[in-house]
Amino acid sequence: MLTTDDHRRDSAGLLYVYPVISRRAGGVSVGINLNINNACNWACLYCQVDNLTRGGPPPVDLSRLERELRLFLDDALHGDFMQRQVPAEARQLVDVAFSGNGEPTSAAEFSEAIDRVGQVMADYGLQGKLPLRLITNGSFLHRPEVQSGIRRLGSLGGEVWFKVDRVDAPGVELVNGVPMSADKIARNLAICAAQAPTWVQTCWFALDGEAPPASAREAYCALLNGLAGQLAGVHLYGLARPSMQPAAPRLGRLPTDVLESFAGQIKKETGIRVVLSP
Repeated sequence: MLTTDDHRRDSAGLLYVYPVISRRAGGVSVGINLNINNACNWACLYCQVDNLTRGGPPPVDLSRLERELRLFLDDALHGDFMQRQVPAEARQLVDVAFSGNGEPTSAAEFSEAIDRVGQVMADYGLQGKLPLRLITNGSFLHRPEVQSGIRRLGSLGGEVWFKVDRVDAPGVELVNGVPMSADKIARNLAICAAQAPTWVQTCWFALDGEAPPASAREAYCALLNGLAGQLAGVHLYGLARPSMQPAAPRLGRLPTDVLESFAGQIKKETGIRVVLSP
């Protein structure tokens, strides 16, 4: 049976499509993995991808992706997949999500993949009933083709979960392994929110036994405050699954009250809705 701790990409025996139980979405999420080579342009300390490497994905076989998605949806909607693989309390499809083992928007075929998946969802009567989501680090939002893909996702009733773990340059370098300024994060986030409903998703955790400092919380709230009217909300969450990165021994879960305090600070200082998953 699948669990919230089991996010294996090969659980259904498919290359591009994988089901997981999402604790944040509350049921079975149908994952679309465009980065089948475990390559990403970021290297987050808490990433659960084993053998993560820097880079982008190989060419995506869109026809195979489409076939796999149809095959899986047949089993999930009309077969016995839910009874075989899913605990009773989670036996519902909650979304189709571009996520996987790297940054989805780094794929040259990203925009066309959105179209293919949208068509399959329409064929199964899921468009408008099941959210289509993109989980992204937002680093390719300067590319017109990525903006076009996200705009298409928005037109299909979809939404974006945009990763913002830290906003100060040293914090981003430490947590996400990339050079990134607050101005660039804000610019990419604003571009994304103009294309489709956009949630900020933030992983908040202890490093070497210490919670992020007050300065990190204040910088985070200051950045979001400037975009408050453009965002759908914030998904704030703690560590749930073990990191597969070298820094794993340095990471720790924060007490629920610490996360609740930060969620309250975000709401108070920005007015943005916060959904907390400790």
